[in-house]
Amino acid sequence: MSTLRTLRVDVWSDVVCPWCYIGKRRLEAALDRFGHADEVEVHWHSFQLDPAHPRGERRPVFETLAQKTGAPPAQVRAMTRQVTELAAAEGLRYDLERAVAVNTIDAHRLGHLAEAHGLGARMHERLLRAHLGEGEVVDDPDTLVRLGTEVGVPEDEIRRMLAGDAYADAVEADIREARRYGVTGVPFFVLDRTYGLSGAQPADTFLSALRTAHADAASAQR
Repeated sequence: MSTLRTLRVDVWSDVVCPWCYIGKRRLEAALDRFGHADEVEVHWHSFQLDPAHPRGERRPVFETLAQKTGAPPAQVRAMTRQVTELAAAEGLRYDLERAVAVNTIDAHRLGHLAEAHGLGARMHERLLRAHLGEGEVVDDPDTLVRLGTEVGVPEDEIRRMLAGDAYADAVEADIREARRYGVTGVPFFVLDRTYGLSGAQPADTFLSALRTAHADAASAQR
């Protein structure tokens, strides 16, 4: 009797994206209710919401959002208050007043280095929490070293990576793959390389998609 193959879930996400963290928690909630969660492998992929953000330039998120949307400060604060409340409903504590907008290329490179040690998911979680909830500046080399070592990535490897361009090609490869799927924003989820879900969908939607993908995979093996 054949064993059902692993159900693959690919997720494109940026470490400064508030909706990505919410989507991550909702996917996890769905997996907690999915009867075949032990057959699921989740793979995290890099995506930059603002690749044109100058490297080394740091601005308060509120200022960046106001400039990008053209909305007055009161409207920007209302928008961020709404997403903060939605995050809280998923057990996440956001502090966007302290969040600092940066270019995320180095944070993503750290994520790939962590993945080489089997720590990619933990690293992505730590970077999301650092930016969205703790006011950490996630392009600062010393900050990235500290966050990386917290999850178990060797310090000397992080410093060596940051001193060069290691894993930049892996980040670009992730982004190219996202474009092939037609991804223009994140989070974006692909189940079994077949079913695409855009945005921080409700947990019930993720659960339904997981069940559909699993049933189709099982049928294909018969």
